Amino acid sequence: MMEALAIPVLDENLLTRARSRSAETGERLPPALAAVSGVTPLALLAMLGQAFGYPVVTLSILRTWAPWFDAISFREAQERKLLALAAVAEGKPTLLLTDPFDAAAEDWALRRLRAAGCERSRIVLAAPEDLELYLAEQEAAIQAIDGFEAGADDLADADDGVPVITLSSIDSDEAPAVKLVNSTLYDALKLKASDIHLECESDGLQVQYRIDGVLVPVTRVTGRALAEQIVSRVKVLAELDIAERRVPQDGRFRVRVNRLDIDFRASIMPTIFGEDAVLRLLDRQALVDAAQNLRLDHLGLDAGSMARIRELAERPHGMLLVTGPTGSGKTTTLYATISEIHTGRDKIVTIEDPVEYRLSRVRQIAVNERKGLTFARGLRSLLRHDPDKIMVGEIRDEETAQIAVQAALTGHLVLTSVHANNVFDVVGRFLHMGVDPSSFAVALNGVVAQRLLRLNCLLCAEPAIPDEESLRRLGNPLPEGGWAAYRQGRGCAHCRGTGYRSRRAIAEVLCLDDRLRELIVGRAPISAFKAAAAEAGLRPMRAVAIGIAAAGETTLEEVLRVAG
Repeated sequence: MMEALAIPVLDENLLTRARSRSAETGERLPPALAAVSGVTPLALLAMLGQAFGYPVVTLSILRTWAPWFDAISFREAQERKLLALAAVAEGKPTLLLTDPFDAAAEDWALRRLRAAGCERSRIVLAAPEDLELYLAEQEAAIQAIDGFEAGADDLADADDGVPVITLSSIDSDEAPAVKLVNSTLYDALKLKASDIHLECESDGLQVQYRIDGVLVPVTRVTGRALAEQIVSRVKVLAELDIAERRVPQDGRFRVRVNRLDIDFRASIMPTIFGEDAVLRLLDRQALVDAAQNLRLDHLGLDAGSMARIRELAERPHGMLLVTGPTGSGKTTTLYATISEIHTGRDKIVTIEDPVEYRLSRVRQIAVNERKGLTFARGLRSLLRHDPDKIMVGEIRDEETAQIAVQAALTGHLVLTSVHANNVFDVVGRFLHMGVDPSSFAVALNGVVAQRLLRLNCLLCAEPAIPDEESLRRLGNPLPEGGWAAYRQGRGCAHCRGTGYRSRRAIAEVLCLDDRLRELIVGRAPISAFKAAAAEAGLRPMRAVAIGIAAAGETTLEEVLRVAG
């Protein structure tokens, strides 16, 4: 592949211009050289290797080698942008550099290798982003080596009875299971994961994080006994029964990192190989901060969807339903809608399980089924508190559905969520729960169905050609402007090799009119309902997602995964 590149020669003129730019901008010499020469990162790497006589290695090659962190630690490798590798060729350890112009760093590294007993070593070059990704992949494994994980130096009860573990410093005397759980919690917080999955297997345990809605394998622990100890450690933190391994258990604990409290909800489930644990992360301070400026346009919704949601939310009474699978952002959309319509002139009350965002001047009630405070009972009681607008976190049963519809019919604006696949399934769901079709049709203002779509990583996205199979499965759509702007992430350290970084919401919004209400009352077939919705201006979610892909913000593979 390197031979096929047109590699410019690093001459004195080019080097002088690069040094001048580096002095002006403060950037390192390699990126300055790339800027003045106009070469691609791959060609730049080949040019430097040719000029210095160093072999060039790619990420795929680097992944087959083992780091030598005893000579140069993980943190030093991160800070100095170089790496010591175990013997991989000719029986000699290897020094990997990303900036061959940094003679001081190279001399320092060679001294460290000699101090570690290596008198002779070879030098190779790699791209900085490849080294970053390699180190990111190694991080979970080397946390125990380099002292990167945090130890539990304090376990106490918070004021609300939730046990608190403080992550601060490493304790070399801790048991391996304690170390691994602590480092896993720390790593998940750092990567902004929403969930941690600890899955027992026949000979060990698999650790996975859910990042941007997708499970990402992190590491694997070998040994059945250690796997059981890890799950037991989680149960101890959540104050669960470690002797009970036959039934599911649920609990909570809190992690204190740098004086910030992070809540974890732990769910333990027995399987054929042992017990699996799933930990849901909830950064309360981040949610408080996010709620201060939460608006619909912060969610990434398209202009048409936002306009319809705002129109529905500004009505004085009726019901606005938000639907979608777990983790699709329904609650966040409801909060953003409340933040926009809250002027202080109306009393807004919410009932939730749990209360996720703290909203200023909004009365919020947390469901507590153990104490008898269910959605239905709480909703019935709060109607006597003279609310103008009500948010019900989720409609789960017939009683809650009946009360919510009645509240919408008696002059309240009710915003709520329900689990359904699309806007059409919502109608069937309510009718299945025994709600009168006539009452439901009159109460319902509109339905929002949404998903979260992963976006291309801004640092590694590059022009691409849409995959023919994906186009075929989507019906060969041809968006306005075609696919000229289509892009796809190749994977880098910033996105941990996935090609995606962050997400945005996509939605289809159905505003009910008289024709649609008649169809609900008459229990019309779904085909008639879909035809009437299209006439009413419903833009399908998949069409929205395809437009985002055509603009270069995501891929067709992601559109198929999310929107079908």
